[in-house]
Amino acid sequence: MKPQLAVGCWWRAQSLFLRTQAGAALHLEMQWQWMEKVFLWKSILTFRVSLLVCTAENLSAQATCPDITVTQQLLKEGFHRDLLTKVELGAGDEAIGSCTVAIKEHLPTGLYVDPYELASLQQHNLTEALMFPDTVDVESPEYLATDLAIVVYMKPDPQCARCFKAMLPVHCRYHRPTEDDGEALSLLKSPEILIHCHKSFPSVECWKYSEVEAPCSVRNRHICHWNNVKYKPVNKEVILQVPVGLKQHSALVCAVTFLTTVLCSSLVLAAVYKYGHFSLVHCSE
Repeated sequence: MKPQLAVGCWWRAQSLFLRTQAGAALHLEMQWQWMEKVFLWKSILTFRVSLLVCTAENLSAQATCPDITVTQQLLKEGFHRDLLTKVELGAGDEAIGSCTVAIKEHLPTGLYVDPYELASLQQHNLTEALMFPDTVDVESPEYLATDLAIVVYMKPDPQCARCFKAMLPVHCRYHRPTEDDGEALSLLKSPEILIHCHKSFPSVECWKYSEVEAPCSVRNRHICHWNNVKYKPVNKEVILQVPVGLKQHSALVCAVTFLTTVLCSSLVLAAVYKYGHFSLVHCSE
C-alpha cells in the first residue's frame, strides 16, 4: 500500500503544481492585458492633448497673423481695358516700409499686354512690369496665342499706409466666330502676391507660403528671393466678356469686305491718275 500512497501523493503534488503554474500564467496574462489597456489609454490621452495644443497654437497664430486682402477691378469697356490691383497688408508694423510688393499675373491666351505701350508707361514711371516671354505677337488671334506671365511691381498707395496698387493695361484678342451667342469669355485667375523685405518682422513669417525667385525690379534684373504669401481674395476670379462674330454671318462679311476693298482701291487709283504727276526718265549711258 505504501507505493500506491506515494504515487497518489505525487499525482496530487503534480496537479497542485500545474494549477499553481496555470494560475500564475493567468495572473501574468491579466497583468499584461491591464498594462496594454493602460498604455492604450495613455496613448489616446497623449494624442488628444497634442491635438488640443496644436489646435490652440493654430488658433493663436490665426489670431495674431493679419490677413492680406487683394482686390482686382477692370476699368474701361471694349477690347482695351485697365486691370487695377490693390493689395492691403493687415500688419501695422513699421517694417512694412522696407518691403517691396509685386504681383505675378498669368494671362490666358485671350489677353495680352502691348510691350510698346508698357515701355511707354515705364518711361513715365506709371507702371513697372516684366513679361515672360518678353516678345508678344499683338496681332495673333486667341487660338494661335500662348499664355503670358507678367510680374508687376506695385507702388505704395498714398491714401493707405499699408496698401499697394498697380495698373496694368490689357487687351483682348480676336476669337473664333461662335454659333449663336456672339460672346467669348476670358478667365483671369487670381494673381500670386510676392513680398520682398529688407527687414524681418513677425507678419512676414506667418504670411509666408513658399519662396520663389524673381528679378528684384525693372531696373535691377538681379534675382531676389521673394516670399509667395497667402492672402484673402475679395473677388476670386475676373471674367472678361469678349464680343465675337457669328458663323452664319461669314458669307456676308466676306462679300462686304471684298466689295469695300475693290471700291477703295478704285478710288485710290482714280485719284492717282487724276492728280498724279508722271514724268518719263530716259536713262543714257
